[in-house]
Amino acid sequence: MRSVKPFVSMKMLKLIYYVYFHSIMLYGIIFWGHSALNIEVFRVQKRIIRTMMGSRKRESCSKLFKILEILPLPSLYFFLLRFVKKNRDLFITNNEIHNLGTRQQHNLHHSSANLKKYQCSI
Repeated sequence: MRSVKPFVSMKMLKLIYYVYFHSIMLYGIIFWGHSALNIEVFRVQKRIIRTMMGSRKRESCSKLFKILEILPLPSLYFFLLRFVKKNRDLFITNNEIHNLGTRQQHNLHHSSANLKKYQCSI
């Protein structure tokens, strides 16, 4: 890790990170967190962390995440899944909507809509 004197304090850099990147990253993570796109988002997150800390391009980010006390994307997705599993009673399952014995009867229910824009979205 190079010691570069930043123009902005680390506290301000973390605030900028949370405002501009973290909020966008978390938006919709439940939908795309398990897709192949999460690798690209994770690479962007690591690039931002390296830039904040002034480290080299090939340097490992695991210790940088610990220093900054920021959770990496895979950990955030894991904690989200743990929350859903622990609080499953907060969500409606398909068998609560209908009594059909389908394979998806224990899956979480997502509401349907008549709007074409909603139906074509995630």
